Amino acid sequence: MPFANIKIPQAALSRTQKAEIVHRLTALFVDYFGEAARPHTMVLIEEVPDGGYGRADEVFVVPDAWRARDAVTPASG
Repeated sequence: MPFANIKIPQAALSRTQKAEIVHRLTALFVDYFGEAARPHTMVLIEEVPDGGYGRADEVFVVPDAWRARDAVTPASG
């Protein structure tokens, strides 16, 4: 069973963008393993809360301008 685990900053991608990632990764696995892999392919997109990761020795928070418009965050419901 092909499995992909993608970690992204919380609210960085819209639902549409997440769906596109699922479709494209599924297609990638199908291209590689064949059509029989499609029903067994799992794509897990995990959203990491702001402050839950770092880059270049700094805790990272997604700027509001980079947040997806249709993403749901704990603060917005």
